[in-house]
Amino acid sequence: MHTPVTIIGAGLGGLTLARVLHVHGIPAVVHEGEPSPMARSQGGMLDIHDYNGQLAVEAAGLMDEFRGLILEGRQALRVLDSDGTVLFEKGDDGTGGRPEVYRGELRQMLLDSLPDGTVRWASKAVGTRALGDGRHEVTFADGSTTVTGLLVGADGAWSRVRPLLTDAIPEYTGASVVETYLFDADTRHVAAAEAVGGGAMFGNGATPGKSINAHHERGDTLHGYVEITEPLDWFETIDFTDTAAATARIAREFDGWAPELLALITESDIAPIHRPLFALPAGRRWDRVPGATLVGDAAHLAAPNGEGANLAMLDGAELGKALAARPGDVEAAIAEYEQAMFTRWETPLDEDFLLESLFGDEVPERLLNLFGGEERAS
Repeated sequence: MHTPVTIIGAGLGGLTLARVLHVHGIPAVVHEGEPSPMARSQGGMLDIHDYNGQLAVEAAGLMDEFRGLILEGRQALRVLDSDGTVLFEKGDDGTGGRPEVYRGELRQMLLDSLPDGTVRWASKAVGTRALGDGRHEVTFADGSTTVTGLLVGADGAWSRVRPLLTDAIPEYTGASVVETYLFDADTRHVAAAEAVGGGAMFGNGATPGKSINAHHERGDTLHGYVEITEPLDWFETIDFTDTAAATARIAREFDGWAPELLALITESDIAPIHRPLFALPAGRRWDRVPGATLVGDAAHLAAPNGEGANLAMLDGAELGKALAARPGDVEAAIAEYEQAMFTRWETPLDEDFLLESLFGDEVPERLLNLFGGEERAS
């Protein structure tokens, strides 16, 4: 294929695309605004699913490397009531289809699989414009520009490439997550560590829109995800630079919860971090724009549901495979990719399938109710 491929964004979707193209002998350039791979934290753990994310890893030819990243035992799962009662518990026997890896290590695996110079760091895209005949110009923060025959936006929620294809913009979902970290938990935060267990823990109460969740990460670290459904202006009244005041305010939302769950807020070793959740309007398509397309959150940002990173990687792999299969017809390849991607976006995974993948063949009735089973049964 003679058309150069320019990818904006060195996240999991963009790097998977670059890797699959490389496997098929198609060169690509990835532009990333961050100055280096380690410029910021890449977040916590991801469960990479055998029905989407792992398919992308296979297409990239990196399954052996991926297996080396898996954190043993982290597929263990607990669901707790707000009073600390264990509603469900499942160990990790190594046979599950959702192994956990660190996002940063997964990203580094993809970076290491690319030829030197593929990723151009400190190359932040600030604008794009169409030049006609499927060609596009990208302008970078330093004033430089590049012209490409195939532009792929893999640049996340606030994509600079998306406006070429659609006027859709992310909207606040009505909920936010507050992140916490408890270090050396087995010795310094024993009750919280016991509540979380060896893998993931979901803590749910009677009040909808509030939950305390956590992952047991490497090095006895507990990574808390406290979800609260409130408008953005509610969070704006909290001074997150005042650790004590912010922690106390968030904890008040969970008055009456078990101390071992509250500890995931009150005993945090870092200041709580506010992460508002945004999403694009569901199921919104765009008309085919010659020479440009999107993958991952740039295309279909959604509220966290465990699928985002997996779908971004699958997008990248599927687009790469489509381009490799149609070397003489880039537009047909992109059209084929987009139609399949739109269908995935518009067809949520079946709830029963998701519950079974998490909990196994026999899901207790109380968990069905907790995760929406009452609506399904009515």
